[in-house]
Amino acid sequence: MLTGLAFVTIAEICGVVGIAAVLRGLTGFGFALAAVPLLSLVIPPAQAVVIAVLLQCLVGVRDLISLRGQFDRGELGRMGLGALIGTPPGILLLGWLDPDVMRLVIAAIICLAIPMLALPPKPRGAGALRLAFPAGLAGGFFGGLAAMPGPPAITYFLYTGAAAARMRASLMIFVAITAAIALPGLAVTGLLHGSDLVAALCAFPVMLGGTWLGGRLFALTSERRYRLVSLSVLLATALSAGARGLSAML
Repeated sequence: MLTGLAFVTIAEICGVVGIAAVLRGLTGFGFALAAVPLLSLVIPPAQAVVIAVLLQCLVGVRDLISLRGQFDRGELGRMGLGALIGTPPGILLLGWLDPDVMRLVIAAIICLAIPMLALPPKPRGAGALRLAFPAGLAGGFFGGLAAMPGPPAITYFLYTGAAAARMRASLMIFVAITAAIALPGLAVTGLLHGSDLVAALCAFPVMLGGTWLGGRLFALTSERRYRLVSLSVLLATALSAGARGLSAML
């Protein structure tokens, strides 16, 4: 754990958060997928998850205001209900797994996300809204386990054929919802510490700046190009986290 909040450690956390926040602002979903594996290279994976959850809660308040009217409340309500049920089992598993196993789990989650992101959008089917709850359920489990609720939600929005701007806004809000659900569970299970909150508060201005920059890039970049950038970054983070976990276990 962070003891004394060493300046170098805080600087490393802020650097990782800045990079991941740019991806978040660009795509709407990439923050934890990039931040958690990279943070787990310098701090324990469970602590990386806690800091990511705290930051997503903090920035989610701003997103609810700035993105109002850009997402479907009924759709996100169903997803949020699913996440409420799916998050506790994920948190319990997070507290039980060995850190090196967690690194491999994180890498596996990202590897699952990559082909999902590569799928072409499909027209919304008549029963698509019924999939919002199970997508939220799976997203909540992933969120509790690794602060990564994105893969199931991304799959759902790709299936519904959501426009890029609506998908980006909905993903930002859904991630904030799952983070808010996960936070009490992290506190009850003893995974949340005061030093994590201090680290998150130090990194929060960097996250805001990175998200703003990513949003500017989103406005200037074609959908095809930003997906390619996202896939490249996510693949690199999965390989780095997986390699470290595997090498430690061997």
